[in-house]
Amino acid sequence: MADELTPETPDEDEQPIKQRKNGLYPGVSDELADNMTSGWADTELRDLQPVEQAPNAAERRAALSRRFPGERLVIPAGNLKTRSNDTEYSFRAATEYVYLTGDQTDDSVLVLEPRDGGAGSAGGHDATLYRLPRSNRENGEFWLNGMGELWVGRRHSLTEAEVLYGMPCKDVRELAAALTEATGPVRVVRGHDAGIEAALTDKVTAERDEELRVYLSEARLVKDDFEVGELQKAVDSTVRGFEDVVKVLDKAEATSERYIEGTFFLRARVEGNDVGYGSICAAGPHACTLHWVRNNGAVRSGDLLLLDAGVETNSLYTADVTRTLPINGRYSEVQRKIYDAVYAAQEAGIAAVKPGAGFRDFHDAAQRVLTEHLVEWGLVEGPVERVLELGLQRRWTLHGTGHMLGLDVHDCAAARTESYVNGTLEPGMVLTVEPGLYFQADDLTVPEEYRGIGVRIEDDILVTADGNRNLSSALPRRSDEVEEWMAGLKG
Repeated sequence: MADELTPETPDEDEQPIKQRKNGLYPGVSDELADNMTSGWADTELRDLQPVEQAPNAAERRAALSRRFPGERLVIPAGNLKTRSNDTEYSFRAATEYVYLTGDQTDDSVLVLEPRDGGAGSAGGHDATLYRLPRSNRENGEFWLNGMGELWVGRRHSLTEAEVLYGMPCKDVRELAAALTEATGPVRVVRGHDAGIEAALTDKVTAERDEELRVYLSEARLVKDDFEVGELQKAVDSTVRGFEDVVKVLDKAEATSERYIEGTFFLRARVEGNDVGYGSICAAGPHACTLHWVRNNGAVRSGDLLLLDAGVETNSLYTADVTRTLPINGRYSEVQRKIYDAVYAAQEAGIAAVKPGAGFRDFHDAAQRVLTEHLVEWGLVEGPVERVLELGLQRRWTLHGTGHMLGLDVHDCAAARTESYVNGTLEPGMVLTVEPGLYFQADDLTVPEEYRGIGVRIEDDILVTADGNRNLSSALPRRSDEVEEWMAGLKG
C-alpha cells in the first residue's frame, strides 16, 4: 500500500496541504504544485442514466415525507471506520440511506427539507443529496490528500450524481454548519455520522429519532418488484457459490474451513458486492456453534459441513441460505436420521408461510415437528404439548425459525413487535425458514453417536398472493437429492 501525504480532507481554500509524518518527500516545490494543476483532460460524464432503483427510491421518499410532514429529516450514509492506524474497513452505506437513495457513497447525507414551515404542514419535502464533490485540482487535494481521487479513485461530480439519483446535490462539507443554524423540528437516523449528529445535538431527541428509524424499518417489511428481483439475483449467485464449494471439498480437507470461506467469497465478489454477512463454514462439531465464523477448523471426510452463506448484490440486497452437506457425499445413518427430521420441520414451516398467516406460524409449525422427533427418540419426556409449553426442545433447537430478509440479513430489525414478530404475513414479504437441531459434543443427555452433529436447512421464501415461492429452490434439500446433486458436481 502506497504512502500518501495526509489522511485529512481539507477545505477547498486550505493552503497548503500538510505533509504526512514520516513521508519520504520533504515537501512540494512551487514548480511541482503548479505543474499538477494543469494538463488534465475533461472527464465529466455526460451520458449517464439514473440508477435502476431511482424511481423506487423516489416513491419511498414520498412515503417518508407523508409520514413526517413539516419536519426536516436527515439520513446519513455513514463514514469510513478505521481498521488499524490509517487503513479502513470496506465501507458499507447505512441501510436507511441506501433504501431512500440507491446511493452507497461514504460521508453522504440525504436531507428532506419541508417546503412549508411548521410541524404538521402538508407541503411535502424537497430532497437534497449532500456529497463530496470531485477532488479540487487547484489546491492539490486530488493528489496530496489521503482521500484524494488519485489515492482512492474518482468519485462522481455533483452534476453527475444529480442524474444518477434524481435529486439536487450539494457539497456535504457545508451541511453541518447549515444544520447548526436550522430551525424547526428535525429527526436524524443515529449511529452513522457523529459529525452530523453533533450539529443537531440541541435539535433532536432520542425518542423522535427512534420513531424515524422504526418507520424506515417497517417500510421495508414488504418488498417492491425491484427488491424481489435483487433478492432473487442474490440467491441465484449464492446457489452457484454452494456449487463452487462442493467442487473443492477435497481441497478444503487438505487445508481447512478457510478454503470453503474463500471459495464462496470469490463468487460473492465476482457476481456481487460482497458476502451479506460473515460466512458460517462449520465442519464437524463446529456446526453446533450457531455463528461459527472463525472458519479455521479441520474439514474431515465422514463429518457434516454446515454452510450458511449469502451473496450480497451490488445494490446491497443479500441472500441467506444454509445447507448441511456430507463432506464425503453420503450421509451416515444417524446423520440422515437427524437431517431428515430437520427437513420435515422445514417442510412444515414453509407450508405455513402464506398471506394472512401470523409471522409466528411457520416457527410454531417447525418447532412442533422437531419436538415430535425429540420425543420419539426419547431425548425429552412427552407429551409434545408439554414440551412445547415449557420450551424444553430449545436445548437442541436453540434459535427462532426465521427472520425478514432484504438490505440487511436480519432485515427490519427495528420494527415494532406488533408489526413484525406478532404481525401478519403479506404478499411481498421475504423471510427465511431455517429450523435446526444441534447436539453439542459435550451433551451427555443424548446418545454418543448424536454428539457433535449440527444440522440446519435454510431457504429464502417470498410470500405471494396465493402462498409462497422458494427463491432458493434450485438448491436440493431432501437428503437423497443432496447426495445426487453432490455426486453430479464432483463427477
